[in-house]
Amino acid sequence: MALDKHGIAKRIARELKDGFYVNLGIGIPTLTANYIPEGMEVILQSENGLLGIGPFPTKDEIDPDLINAGKQTITAIPGAAFFDSSNSFGMIRGGHIDLTVLGAFEVSQEGDIASWKIPGKLVKGMGGAMDLVASARNIIVATTHTDKDGKSKLIKKCTLPLTGVKCVKRVITDLAVVDIVPGGFKLVERAPGVSVEEIKDATEGILIIEGDIPEMKI
Repeated sequence: MALDKHGIAKRIARELKDGFYVNLGIGIPTLTANYIPEGMEVILQSENGLLGIGPFPTKDEIDPDLINAGKQTITAIPGAAFFDSSNSFGMIRGGHIDLTVLGAFEVSQEGDIASWKIPGKLVKGMGGAMDLVASARNIIVATTHTDKDGKSKLIKKCTLPLTGVKCVKRVITDLAVVDIVPGGFKLVERAPGVSVEEIKDATEGILIIEGDIPEMKI
């Protein structure tokens, strides 16, 4: 059975390590803030000037002036710091972000990512994604394996405007965890109850399968 968006976020949280500085992109990635393992210290950074994002607020905690780069209301952990965008992007461009998790419309088997524009739809711009994919030490994509029409997002070559080239290392979807390796997408894990054949059918790019593929631990 395919994971829901919270299931994907829970699996992303397993990629975190104590002491990491992490930037979470708009959409599914932001939900990861709710699933950081207990006892682990992870510092979440936002392009609009906050270091130390906490879990999403309850109704009683909502502060309309406290938002992330996606304009979602958030909380701040004790000791959080606020600063301007120039300092925020200095952190990003200086290579101080250990992990960035982004959503995507398409990911190519060479690690290219298209995440910001669909032709014919009005968008305000790429935002901070361009800087993040160029500077973060590790890029993971969190997305559904296919779009709403059933078309694969894991493809041989991106057709949409690119955000970054050969930058993605791992993709976590509702069906699988795959790594970008020479020659294609290497299947690492499958969602509980999802077969390897289902993943093959949903993947346009070359899918490399070696041995038995374990189920994800959520």
